[in-house]
Amino acid sequence: MTVIRLPDGSERVFNHPVTVIDVASSVGSGLARAAIAGRVNGKLVDLDSLIKDDSELAIITEKDAEGLEIIRHSSAHLLAHAVKELFPDAQVTIGPVIEDGFYYDFSYKRPFTPEDLEAIEKRMLEISKRSIKIERKIWDRSEAINYFKQQGEHYKAQIIESIPGDEDLSLYSQGNFTDLCRGPHVPTTAKLKIFKLMKVAGAYWRGDSNNEMLQRIYGTAWSTKEDQKQYLHRLEEAEKRDHRKIGKQLDLFHTQEDAPGMVFWHPKGWALWQQIEQYMRNIQNNNDYLEIRTPQVIDKTLWVQSGHWDNFRENMFITDADERSFAIKPMNCPGHVQVFKQGLRSYRDLPIRLAEFGSCHRNEASGALHGIMRVRAFTQDDAHIFCTEDQIQEEVVKFIHLLKHVYADFGFKDLLVKLSTRPVKRVGTDTQWDKSEGALEDALREAELEWELQPGEGAFYGPKIEFSLKDCIGRIWQCGTLQLDFSMPERLGAEYVAEDNSRKVPVMLHRAILGSLERFIGILIENYAGAFPLWLAPVQAVVLNISKGQIEYARKITDELNRHGFRVNQDLRNEKITYKIREHSLQKLPYQIIVGDVEVNTGQVSVRSRAGQDLGQMTLLKLMERLKEEIALKV
Repeated sequence: MTVIRLPDGSERVFNHPVTVIDVASSVGSGLARAAIAGRVNGKLVDLDSLIKDDSELAIITEKDAEGLEIIRHSSAHLLAHAVKELFPDAQVTIGPVIEDGFYYDFSYKRPFTPEDLEAIEKRMLEISKRSIKIERKIWDRSEAINYFKQQGEHYKAQIIESIPGDEDLSLYSQGNFTDLCRGPHVPTTAKLKIFKLMKVAGAYWRGDSNNEMLQRIYGTAWSTKEDQKQYLHRLEEAEKRDHRKIGKQLDLFHTQEDAPGMVFWHPKGWALWQQIEQYMRNIQNNNDYLEIRTPQVIDKTLWVQSGHWDNFRENMFITDADERSFAIKPMNCPGHVQVFKQGLRSYRDLPIRLAEFGSCHRNEASGALHGIMRVRAFTQDDAHIFCTEDQIQEEVVKFIHLLKHVYADFGFKDLLVKLSTRPVKRVGTDTQWDKSEGALEDALREAELEWELQPGEGAFYGPKIEFSLKDCIGRIWQCGTLQLDFSMPERLGAEYVAEDNSRKVPVMLHRAILGSLERFIGILIENYAGAFPLWLAPVQAVVLNISKGQIEYARKITDELNRHGFRVNQDLRNEKITYKIREHSLQKLPYQIIVGDVEVNTGQVSVRSRAGQDLGQMTLLKLMERLKEEIALKV
């Protein structure tokens, strides 16, 4: 007797071992048609997997997250199948699932062309329509190695040789194509209908630049046509919003090979930077943070003491002077501990919140650099809160409210939160971890936030919370963090005088809201497509004269607006007004202020919005009131 318990609590009883698809069929023909896999006692399996003992079973369909991942995994095999039919000499290597799709790496004698991708995608559709059954079998290791070597698939043979000997070796076959894989997979190729090949890129075998350069074909796969349509639309939008293109178009910044991974900020880009930095400075000042500044270059001994030298050395820039080794700081925390240690601290002084717009350098791999999103030189809105264990929850709650307020001001209302708890290798006592994790959970509940738990993903020194925001086209950006640290204050000798006159080590909360200012500005550029809200816009308005007769009046208007703190330029060129309007519209300025003879005679200005709306004539005072209100609202 085999008892199968389903997610709704119901049971199916069989007098013999049963497959997943048999159970689905017993529930209903509709579920059986929709089924693509099963989850037996928490483990994903194929539909034809045999269940011999009493078990809990969930039927996986394309509507489930696991189902979509299985579709993408199976689509990678479909891609490899199509490539082998069209290019028999190509060798297949690995083909994993990635975010929004999949890829497969191939070794082939010539580069794949766009025409090849079209042909491969067409063949994938043909194979899908054949409704080929996909079958899993366990193979003997030596038999599998010999099989792939005979097929000329030497990379597959290498992969098998690297798999531990105690693992089952499963191979999946669909027609005349067989591939190594743990699975599970969809039951037939007919389940794979909605996919698209995206591009070809280079990738070294096993990620080692000493090995052969392979060709990586990327694809995307979805459960519905509408989902794929929306995804492709997001890609189109992302391409239009690329911060590198807009940064050049709006003359905000540039990068060049003389300083890889470092940013040359132009006047307008630096004006944007300053708005963000000054905003954050005011926010922190109003929330009892003390701004400090710590050195860029610090002796190796401090980095050894903090633990960074052993764990982060490969990412640090090193320099020598006076027969000593120094590191350009990759992070600010050791320096902040040094400031805390100056003078005797009392429990009455805590919490102490030290903030710094800390300029850091990390030796990121050149291939990982990406505009201003991934750089080697960056500035963090970094702060460290030194507190007692009893103060943890209160400080976390305050930080969460502050973070939500900041994100809302920048236009981000959707927040995703993850809580990472104790890893196997850690410092601190279980009591400390219990108290800290409980404080973080309580703080998240008090802030009325939903969160995803990531067991075992905390840092070795304490649990952490990650905050991600969603932009206007649905992309997720991880920006804010709060990390609880038992270790570093103790390693670096930080202490305070407790109420009983004993010396205790403070808890240190590492926190950032924006993270890297460079990256956050890149996110803002792409979120707003360069059309920043008025309070952030590097240039808030431009004054345009219609003819030479209004030059003096235009200058007077410009000076008056700048004197009142607005960021306003003027364009007094002897060009047609329609030409100037069009040119500044491309610069996405919030407002254009136009003056002709009528405006001069009435002492007014004509105002045009970024959307092209003619707001009519108004006095300068009324215009300034409008601008001040819009800036205050941060709309």
